[in-house]
Amino acid sequence: MFVRSVDFSKYSSIKIGPSVEVLMIEKGDEIPADRFLVGGANNLLISPTPPPLMMLSKDFDYCLIDGDTLEIGAATPTGKILSFAKKHDLAGFEFVAKLPGTLGGMLAMNAGVKSYEIFNILESIEIGGEWIPAKEIKHGYRYARLPGIATAARFPIRRGYDETLRRELLKLRDNQPKDPSAGSAFKNPPSDHAGRLIEAVGLKGYRLGGMAWSEVHANFLVNLGNGTYEEAMELIELAKEKVRESFTIDLQEEIKIVSK
Repeated sequence: MFVRSVDFSKYSSIKIGPSVEVLMIEKGDEIPADRFLVGGANNLLISPTPPPLMMLSKDFDYCLIDGDTLEIGAATPTGKILSFAKKHDLAGFEFVAKLPGTLGGMLAMNAGVKSYEIFNILESIEIGGEWIPAKEIKHGYRYARLPGIATAARFPIRRGYDETLRRELLKLRDNQPKDPSAGSAFKNPPSDHAGRLIEAVGLKGYRLGGMAWSEVHANFLVNLGNGTYEEAMELIELAKEKVRESFTIDLQEEIKIVSK
């Protein structure tokens, strides 16, 4: 293990957060139970006073083919996964194109695009040195009940990388804003869309200080410059309150709020 200083106002995708010491976990280390694991920080909103943090080191950044199985380390960036799949003609990973972050983050939230989700192609996850079959882990739309910290995952190999599919799935995200954000702020409620609800209550484009509900897609909380954690939280609570009042729907955060 070693300690690294991370400035989350630069490292996180939403460009909010303090500069703090983060414990880096190496292969063979015992993973502490009293720290919050940070991956690519692409769906995180980190408070000025976060709990103790840790990250997986480069030891967990790899892709390895072993017979009919592909093993990927949890710290592997999605862009690297896609490049590996394309190079080795592996099918099933086309949907990770431009999905930010690392494999670990994808596993923790069952990330995906439309009907394409990581658990759909997953065989097993390494947690605490043991391989747990994916079918034994409770999961669903944008969540997975991992019984610990994922350090790697295995996938059955299917040949036939599909570049046309990759391009089609990329088009589904053409309406996402370019401003710094942490991705979708809320999960879509059953049979509806969080963006539609936020727009319906008049908050699309609504700004508070440096933060706003995007004019491009209302479910994206964007940092327009020097936005703060407090402004972001106020906008999140405002959206939940207004949607609850107008539609009796309780929006659930997809963004992870990291605070003591």
